[in-house]
Order: sequence, then structure tokens, then C-alpha cells
Amino acid sequence: MTETLRAATFLDKGGTGKTTTVAHLGVALDRLGRDVLLIDLAGKQADLAKNFGVWDEYRERIEEEDDWPNISTVFREQWGRIAGKLGDEAVENMIFETGEGPDLIPAHPGLDGLDTELNEIEETERRYSRLDEFVDEYIEPLDYDFVFFDLPGSTNNVSYNGLWAARNVVVPVEAGPFEARQAGRLRDDVRRISDTFEVDLSLAMLILNKTDSRTRLSEEFTEEYEDEYPNVVAPAQVPRSQAVRNAANDGETLFASNAATGTAERAREAFMENAEELLERL
Repeated sequence: MTETLRAATFLDKGGTGKTTTVAHLGVALDRLGRDVLLIDLAGKQADLAKNFGVWDEYRERIEEEDDWPNISTVFREQWGRIAGKLGDEAVENMIFETGEGPDLIPAHPGLDGLDTELNEIEETERRYSRLDEFVDEYIEPLDYDFVFFDLPGSTNNVSYNGLWAARNVVVPVEAGPFEARQAGRLRDDVRRISDTFEVDLSLAMLILNKTDSRTRLSEEFTEEYEDEYPNVVAPAQVPRSQAVRNAANDGETLFASNAATGTAERAREAFMENAEELLERL
């Protein structure tokens, strides 16, 4: 085990709140006294950068071609030579301060073609361990307490790299039959990957997200999840709240927002409680 705790949000489905979860748990962990690095692997949209209000600055770098090296570079064969030539600057130039505590390595458009490139690597272990090697060699020396990966909403070579590097999976799910099936498949995938490659990969936390306690359907699916994953479901459900979307549109999390609605406050409390529990589990 390394000294830096690691986790990744993942589910083979978009729109379940993975990026929102990473952003808010990241800030909550910072408020609990941890130095946190967030790494966005979810694609060229760079939603984490937008969520923290640093997208405009990063987009200028991309447009001015001043965005090299970037997170997609670390997966490629030439990364070792690049890092050797640039030294500490190779990683330091990728990292942005969010203004809310955690640091961030944003997603880059180069990630979109990466799945095909990685697929050309015949040896499976080498294909899936690139990110793990990068974190071990270049991120660990930076002394972060927690590294949190936001993974694509589909199963591909990039997400497998993220799972391999993180070892611990955090799964935000909504109350619905499709999401329940996807969570079940993910649990099976975690077991298969662990057995096939002899890596200690675990389902660390399943967070019931965008819940509405007023509906019977939500209550029924909550009971199903708790029965199916008795030691995995997070202690606090995150309620559906327009304040989450509004804050993201303003380039901030709920912790920086002045939203004073009941659902906003319950969401803040849920993220804090789940962050504390995640630290205990890891």
C-alpha cells in the first residue's frame, strides 16, 4: 500500500453524478484536513475544471498550444523522456489550484483518442498500468493525502487504467432499475479484474445520489441497494437539489455557494458525512 489514499468514481453510465461527487467529496476531504488532488480523466469536456471555475484559463492554454504536457501525455511511451527532460515542471505545470482547497489536473482533449492507442498495446498489464506507474513515480512524491480520479462514463482502456491506479471505487447511483443493473455489473467487473490481474480492487462506497424521499419508488430502490450492498452503501444519501446544478454553472461547489435551501444544506452535510466514512473505509 502507498501512503497516499486513492479512489475513483466510476459507473458505466453517464449522468449519475460522478463529477459532482468527486468535486464535493474532494472539497469535503480538504475540509477534514487532507491535501487532495483531483485528476479528471472523463474526456475533453473538462467538467471538473468547469465545476471549479478554472476552465477559461485552461482553455486559453489549449488554444495557445501551451498545454503540453497534459494528463493524456502520461499514458504514452514518450512520457518518461518528457519527464526526464522537464523534471518537476512536467507535473507541476499540469496542476491547477481550484480555490476551494483541492488541486486539479484537468481533462484534456487528447484523452478522446487514447482508448484506441492503448488498445494497440498487446500486453494487457502494460495497457492498464500506465496511470498507476505515473501516480507511483510522479504524484506520490508530492505528498498528497488523497488522490481522487473522475473516470469516463463507459468501460474502456482509460477507465481500466483509472480503476487499476485507484484500487478503490466510489459509485454514485440514482434510484432506478438500469442503475441497479449497472452497479451489479460493476461489482462483477471489480471481482473479475481483481482475480485476473491479482490486484486488490474493491467497491469502497456506493452513494445513493439525487434521491427524493417523497417518492415511494426512491424508497423501494433504496431498500434494494441496502439489502444488496449492506457494507458498501454510504451512510448519507445526497438529495436532488437544483442548487448543485446552479453552483456548477457558477464554477463552484455547494461548499462555496451561498445557496440556503434545505436540499442544499442536506447535500453539504451528506458529502461531509460520506467523506468521513470514506476515510475510515480506506
